[in-house]
Amino acid sequence: MATVAATPPGKKRRIGHEMRIALTAIIAGAPAVLVALIVLWRGGYSLIILWTLTFLILLFWLGLAASIKARIALPLQTISNVLASLREGDFSLRARDTGCDDALSGVVSEVNALSATLQKQRLGAVEAAALLQNVMQEIDVAVFAFDGGDILKLVNRAGERLLAAPEEKLIGKSARELGLDSCLDGENIRLIDASFPGGTGQWEMRRSKFRQEGMPHRLLVLSDLSKTLREEERQAWKRLIRVLGHELNNSLAPIKSIAGSLSSLLHRSPLPGDWEEDTRRGLAVIQNRSESLSRFMEGYARLAQLPPPQLEPVNVSAWIRRVSCLETRMEVKIIADPDLTIRADEDQLDQLLINLLRNAVDAALGTGGAVQIGWAHSSSVLEVWIDDEGPGISNASNLFVPFFTTKPNGSGIGLALSRQIAEAHHGSLSLDNRRDARGCRALVRLPLRQIETPPDGSMLRTD
Repeated sequence: MATVAATPPGKKRRIGHEMRIALTAIIAGAPAVLVALIVLWRGGYSLIILWTLTFLILLFWLGLAASIKARIALPLQTISNVLASLREGDFSLRARDTGCDDALSGVVSEVNALSATLQKQRLGAVEAAALLQNVMQEIDVAVFAFDGGDILKLVNRAGERLLAAPEEKLIGKSARELGLDSCLDGENIRLIDASFPGGTGQWEMRRSKFRQEGMPHRLLVLSDLSKTLREEERQAWKRLIRVLGHELNNSLAPIKSIAGSLSSLLHRSPLPGDWEEDTRRGLAVIQNRSESLSRFMEGYARLAQLPPPQLEPVNVSAWIRRVSCLETRMEVKIIADPDLTIRADEDQLDQLLINLLRNAVDAALGTGGAVQIGWAHSSSVLEVWIDDEGPGISNASNLFVPFFTTKPNGSGIGLALSRQIAEAHHGSLSLDNRRDARGCRALVRLPLRQIETPPDGSMLRTD
């Protein structure tokens, strides 16, 4: 049995919009109908004519009011249906435009334009979501999404391989059950050594937060660094073998040739008159090449066995002025900045700056230019720059390759050692051609906040 909701006491029942339109039309036509009926009934017509005309007048009056109601309500119902379809996600429905330049046509046009815009945006969102899904599935990085209760909500193929289980068995499990609870604590970005069902090694872990349907979620990304590290190690061995092989061949080839010549010389009978002089020259060449090879190996050992920096307070102004005074071939101009003190290994910084100044002076002497050094700092970084007016850099790709040099008597380890010292201080070294003038600029960047490595291997952060 149907029930009718009663109107609350003290509250008037409201008349609907369509009913108000009908009542307005009836009231608007009432005076004309009343006048017509008065004239009709005073005209002396028969009762049949009177009632017939009265019925027709009333029927026309009420029919016209109903027609007005329908003409106004129908477009509103159409617009309501279109908006309802938009709310339900159906963007294909459109309202028919009358083509007139009136308010109703404007409303219909705007609703249709809104529907078309939402349809286009929905299509773009669907395509973007499909692309993102494909990218997530194809990348070789494990991606996991957890809700606020650390329950897994999303995983890609790489994550399935890492946990050695299909998606349907992983979704809905907690991070503790999956063995990922430790990854959801601690720093958001760090390197970890971990073992998972699908792999063991070193991993780069990144964690971030996002919201879905207003609820907080966490995104966990694990990148396997083992393959990258092995490839880098393989490339490093190839470079090492290439450098060592090149230098050994350069020294052993003349030694082998001269040793063969001396052997054939000593087997002659009788010996030539100048055999002693030839033997002395040959042995001298063998000795020089052997010493050169020995110096090469010592330099390589020095480059490979750089000790970790011992951090102590270093006054930047005193450090730069002291090292600049060691260069006696030309006067080095110093552009001073407000003084400061950093924590660094003073001996290693001296070696770094000596190498850079020597290279800058060598370049400037060939062109008659000058060398200047200066420094500047921000809240977190110290920058020391050395400008020369030399010919500049023609081939920057081999600058930091160990034992590569363009100098006749160069060792080829100065820049490589300098960059290694800068990186050991968690800084950087770059060499680029100057844009404001001829020559090259060497730029050393050292952080004002250092990380000191104690002898026990633990990490201690110091300011």
